[in-house]
Amino acid sequence: MFQLATCDVGQGPVMGLYRQGDFYASQSYKDMAEVIDNWDEAEGKLQSAESRMAQRQPERNAKLLAPLPRPVNLYFAGANYHDHMAEMAKVIGLTPPPPGTPGMEPWFLLKSSSTVVGPGAVIKRPPNVERLDWEVELAVIIGRTCSNVGTGDALKYVAGYTVANDLSARDRMKRPYEGSSSPFMWDWLQHKTFNGACPMGPAITPAVSIPDVQNLQLKLWVNDVLMQDSNTSQMVYSVAELISNLSHKVTLVPGDVILSGTPAGVGTARNVFLKPGDRVRQSIDLIGEFEFTIA
Repeated sequence: MFQLATCDVGQGPVMGLYRQGDFYASQSYKDMAEVIDNWDEAEGKLQSAESRMAQRQPERNAKLLAPLPRPVNLYFAGANYHDHMAEMAKVIGLTPPPPGTPGMEPWFLLKSSSTVVGPGAVIKRPPNVERLDWEVELAVIIGRTCSNVGTGDALKYVAGYTVANDLSARDRMKRPYEGSSSPFMWDWLQHKTFNGACPMGPAITPAVSIPDVQNLQLKLWVNDVLMQDSNTSQMVYSVAELISNLSHKVTLVPGDVILSGTPAGVGTARNVFLKPGDRVRQSIDLIGEFEFTIA
């Protein structure tokens, strides 16, 4: 199975095909954004990739970068895993309404696309942040313009999937000078958006290579200690439901990325947080794994 990757081969970032450590630079597309913008054509070319790559030699010393360095828009779904909801209910004492409650729907926020970094990144902990938390997530890359689609058709608009981490500065979640009843108490921008807040990699697995997106194992380790170990079957809203719901709010375009939520095992539930020198490794079935470190 070939994946789509962006690598530095000594002359700046180039996109190409990736398999088991071998990278073949594209001879057709200048970058991943162009691939996603022309997904119907690119998906067709993938069908003949095996025979074409058999005649080529892989690039030497290719260094993996973020597969889609600058998403057009970067959305994230909050509170979208049953096991994560259960652990957070114990920590903050809040019991959410059960799925299926009339009027209940997915909860989305935006994260700046400039926060994306790739495998091997060294990420600085933001100033005055002591509660830097990890969140492994399945990232969904939109490959076709998508508006008001039904759940049954939603996955047709997906180009592929990759692994992401929705790093969160828990210290910045609330403004200390605002009262608990103030609508201005929450600060989602500083909580979720800072330099390096969205590590992503190692490559994009085309959607056609994922037989069941709701049955993928997700894992995350901090310094080789397993912290998160769950499955996308634990999602409150499926990937198709997330896409459908979001597409009724805004038109999704090629290059948009949706982070689909994180499972149980985050640092907040353990009162353990990332500190300088920590290594974070995350993996998802059929997509791969990568790691980054905290400066």
